[in-house]
Amino acid sequence: MIKKVPVLDLKDNIAVSGKSGLRDTYTPLQTVFAPSANPVDIANGLSINGADELYIADLDLIEGNGHNIHDVKMVNSILPVMLDAGVKDFESFTFFLEYAYKIIVPTETIKSIGEIKKIFEKYPKERIVVSVDVKDNELYSKNLDISLAEFKEILEELGPDEIILLDITGVGTQKGYNQELLDDFKDLKDKLIIAGGLNNNSVSELEDMGIKKVLVGTALHSGEMKLLD
Repeated sequence: MIKKVPVLDLKDNIAVSGKSGLRDTYTPLQTVFAPSANPVDIANGLSINGADELYIADLDLIEGNGHNIHDVKMVNSILPVMLDAGVKDFESFTFFLEYAYKIIVPTETIKSIGEIKKIFEKYPKERIVVSVDVKDNELYSKNLDISLAEFKEILEELGPDEIILLDITGVGTQKGYNQELLDDFKDLKDKLIIAGGLNNNSVSELEDMGIKKVLVGTALHSGEMKLLD
């Protein structure tokens, strides 16, 4: 059975929702799992309903505008957190290990391929998740000047346990997965976590393809998608 990992985006100490990565338009999250947008309340609700892992993006950290790190640590005591904190280098990855079980190394913010390699040389793979951030079918990064195909070759060399394929343009849209992107990474299928705009139909299709894990936000929090089938 495919595993659905709930998504929380945190900003100003609350969970928020938005579309297509337009972070300045995000509003407080309305979710069936809690009466408020408080991340601890939501984590408790998710845990009661069968979640055993949670993806958190700390939007303030990613944007360099404050942090929600104490909320993350509290949530991590309820559910193991896979944290996107906008890791830039080896040092920041090391710091965030104190706050969450798995730390995401995102192409959006990492400074260089050398920093990724340093992380893999030092830490166990079960605590590292690489996020391949994609916008308009191209690798999305502030610092890496390489193509999606070139980055995939680096991933094959590093051999991470888990790779998030995040189609940023799909976030919050429930339009389904990006078939072209999935085809590009089909030989890494066993490691993939698919994210960005998933709905019930697309999750079923991904399960049929042999994908083992997906990140789900909007459809799950609205109640349109069940956490456990």
